[in-house]
Formats: sequence, C-alpha cells, structure tokens
Amino acid sequence: MIGPVLALSLAMPQLDIPQLPPITREPQVTFLDRSGQVIGVRGGRYGPPVDVAKLPAYVPAAFVAIEDRRFYEHNGYDLAGMARAILTDVGEGHATQGASTITQQLAKNLFLSSARTLERKGVELVYAVELEQTFTKQQILREAAMLAALMKSPTDYNPAEQPERSAERTGLVLDAMVETGAITPAQRARALAASPKVFKSAPDAASQYFVDWVDAQFVQMGPPKIDLVVETTLDARDEAEAQAAATTTIDRFAHDNVEQAALVALDPQGRVRAMVGGADYAASSFNRAVDAHRQAGSSWKPFVYLTAMEAGRTPDTPAVDQPVTIDGWSPKDFEPTYLGPITLQTALAQSVNTVAAQLADEVGRPNVANTARRLGIVTQINTDPAMALGTSLVTPIEMAQAYDAFSNGGNRVRAWGIEQIHTVASGRQLWRHPAPTTPNVIANPPLGEMNQMLRAVVASGTGVRAAIPGYDIAGKTGTTTDFRDAWFCGFTGGLTTVVWMGRDDNSPMRGITGGLAPAEFWRGFMRLALKHTPVTPIPPGPPAPVAPPPAVLEPAIPTNSAAPTIQDGPI
Repeated sequence: MIGPVLALSLAMPQLDIPQLPPITREPQVTFLDRSGQVIGVRGGRYGPPVDVAKLPAYVPAAFVAIEDRRFYEHNGYDLAGMARAILTDVGEGHATQGASTITQQLAKNLFLSSARTLERKGVELVYAVELEQTFTKQQILREAAMLAALMKSPTDYNPAEQPERSAERTGLVLDAMVETGAITPAQRARALAASPKVFKSAPDAASQYFVDWVDAQFVQMGPPKIDLVVETTLDARDEAEAQAAATTTIDRFAHDNVEQAALVALDPQGRVRAMVGGADYAASSFNRAVDAHRQAGSSWKPFVYLTAMEAGRTPDTPAVDQPVTIDGWSPKDFEPTYLGPITLQTALAQSVNTVAAQLADEVGRPNVANTARRLGIVTQINTDPAMALGTSLVTPIEMAQAYDAFSNGGNRVRAWGIEQIHTVASGRQLWRHPAPTTPNVIANPPLGEMNQMLRAVVASGTGVRAAIPGYDIAGKTGTTTDFRDAWFCGFTGGLTTVVWMGRDDNSPMRGITGGLAPAEFWRGFMRLALKHTPVTPIPPGPPAPVAPPPAVLEPAIPTNSAAPTIQDGPI
C-alpha cells in the first residue's frame, strides 16, 4: 500500500492547509466547596484547551509511546512504521495494525472523512507533511490530544466497566514507555503495583443536588459569557458523610418501605453545609430537600409551643392528656392510652397530640401560623384544627431555616449557598453574598424555655435515638398519618440539621416514625460532622427583659397634723 499512496500523494498538487477549525465551546461554570474543592461543573460540555507544556512530562510521553514512537523524528509520515504494519498484516492474513502517525490522524480528524480509500489516504499524507512544516511538534501534539479521538477505544477499555481489559492496555502503555525511555523498569513496576482509583460515578456525585440548587440561582443572574468560578458554602466532607448516612439508613430500613431521604444542614447564619436531595442522584435528580412539599407531622409542634410560651405559659404549665374534640375533630395519640395530668414539657417530649391541639386552640391557630412564618416557613399554612399536628405542607429547607432560629440565639435566617463569583481568567470578583441579616425573632424567656423542652425530647422523649454523648442536642420528631412521612429536626450550637424520610408516591412506610429511621439518619450524619465542625452549647439568646424594681412607698403625712416644732437646747 505504501507505493500507491506515495505515488498518489506525490502526483497531487500542493494543497493549502485549511484554516484550523476554531475552538468553539460554551462557557463553563465551576462550583467549589468552602475549601476550594471542585464539586460540580455546569454549562459547556468541553473544558478549556489543555496546554501540553503544563502537563506532567509523562502524559505526552505515554501518548507518544503508544501511538507514534517516532513522532519527534518523522516529517509527518513514518515509512518504517508503514512497512512494519504491512508485514504484520500479511503475516496475520488480515489488517491488524494501523500505520498512521499522530500528525496523519490529526489531519484526518481535522479536515477529512473516515472513508477508507487511497485518495483519502493520499490527501491525509500531504496534509500531514504540510502540518509538520507549518506547526511545531508541541502544537501538533496539543491539537491531537485535544481531539481525544486518538485514544484507543474508550468504551472497550473503560476501567469502570472493563477493568481487566483496561489493566491489560495499561500494561502495554507502560511497556512502551519503558522501551522509549520515558520511564524506568522500576517505575513501571511501581505503577503496576499501585491500585488505580476508579469511580463508577463521579467523586462529587453526592453534591449534585446542591449544585443544581445553586446553579438555578446563578442562572437567574444571566447566562455566563466567560468561564466563571462559583465559591459555595457547602462542606464537601459534610456532604459525603450526609449521603453515606442516607444510603446506610435507607438500606437498613428498606424492608419497611423506606425509599427516599432528604437532609439540609445549616450553620447559624443560614449557610448550607450539606444537602441530600434523594437516595441516588443518578436515578432521580429531583431535589427533595428543596422541592418536596410534605406534611410536617409533630415536627410542627414547636411553633405551637413557642406561641404558647410567648403568651405566658411555661414548661411547667399543667395540662391534661385526655379525649378532646375541637370543631367536630378528635385528635388521637400515637399511644392508645392517655397520660392524664402532665406538664407542657412532658407533653412535647412525648409528642402528645391532644395537648398540642388544645394549646393551639387556646392561643389561636392564626397566631401559630404567624409564629411559623416569622421563623422561616414560607409555604401556605392551613389554620384548621389539625394544623397543630403538622398537616401543612413544608420542605426540609424551610424547616431547617425555622429550627435554625432555636439554635442560633433566636435569629431568623434564610438558607443560602453562594459565597462569591469570580472569573477564571483573571480571578476578578463579580459578586459576593452580602453580609446576612439575621433579625432576632425569638426573645427570652420563651427561647430558653423552648430549648429546655426540645432538649427533653432528646434526653427522655421520642428523640432519644438522636442523642450524641458529650454534645448539647435538642430537636423534635415528626410522623404523619399512616407513616407516610417521618422527620427529625435537631440542632446544637453551630449546626442545625433537618432530615426527612418517605416515599415519592406518598404511600405508607411500615411503622417508621420520626424517632426511628430519621433520628438514626440524623445521628449518623451529626456524629461525624460535629467532629470537624466548630460547635458550642446551644446559645442562650438575648437577655430576658429586666423587671423594674418595686416602687418604694413613702409613709403618707396626715393633712391635719401640725408641723413639728424645733426645741432649743444644749448642743
């Protein structure tokens, strides 16, 4: 084949190399976690061109060793390589080797079709020679590497799907690098002894629910015209631990029809440190942490009790767990028996429905709704009698906002995820999140009283599975009718985390309460996150108003009494 191809190429008139195709790519947006780790990329499919000179020396060396060993010696085509390929093909009885140099393959991929004809091969050879005369070897290698079409069958040698074939190909490349002097035999042995890090899914897969959430906010600012970097509030370690805890808990309770989970963790200013939007992003990108509106169940009750504390009740205020009917509706407790006379603290710790319903009726359900809105609930709130038991639909991120006020000293927050945006090329800052405003929305003594009661939920109530020794933990469980939703909303000083578990089709789980799987999910995440998160005891919040001192009353002087006389006498 060498003769006809050379003859054809020599007979051709000199061809002008077409202008190299422009590098057209959509701008990319790279998202970083709080420590600078890449957690996701959105926008254009292709990254910026790679400068071969900035790559480690062994990368182009490996490429040349396996694709075109005489790359730095030939002028575009390799007669020795072509002859060797023909002899091998004749010996095998069919075509087994190619003879194209890297430059020829570049010419084909840039300017020509893949038609297997002598004419195309001749034109390819001419273009290859002219490319060598026009560009340096480094420029040619950069262009070839960028196309990525020269890699040997990425599908067949995918290390995630074909580990044995990938290992075999890796050995061939290392052998070729030894033969060309790119590495030593000892380096080859060390490389083969090392276990490759292969991920069937991207290492940042756990962060994709969060990246989608902040990307949607970023897009509202307008489509990017250049490559940008978005620095976020996410902690990649917390995120990985949250997703692992979700997977572990779902697997453990799968036989009880647990299918999905969501989590939102906030710091005291509302920064999102972790977000789990579901069991598996690859299977479903629907973000349940932000977009799933589910009944809150008893995790709603702190809004009822806070309204009562602000109306003058205390944790020791007596109540009675007994049958009650409000506007024709009769709430039932989870347990079949009634506790009788108890305090409000016991009623919340044991999640007694009858007391919560009576309390909301007494303080006014519209007032309870206003309390919830004041703390950060933004979706519609119903005010029928059952609202006290959490029949309103809420999202996990809303509940995290609201509970953060209990954990940070009584201040309202709005969950946020973008710290700043800057350009890739110059690093110029384009936007920075303004200093968060956190107005105080829970005063004392109600704040201190609520935290006392929410601590009791974890210490001796329905949330005991969430307790973490050595930490000041408070929170509330939530379970809805027929076990369709289960929640645990909890906090310590420095971190608030809300978790939800259920099924996308809203069908019942089997006996899953907020104090069971969600509490274990919450604890599984928090016990790891708290090891590397600055935490403090739950802050006491603003000082309680100081009562004015009692007035000192002077004795009244009778109006009919005479003024005292002063007697003279010895001093």
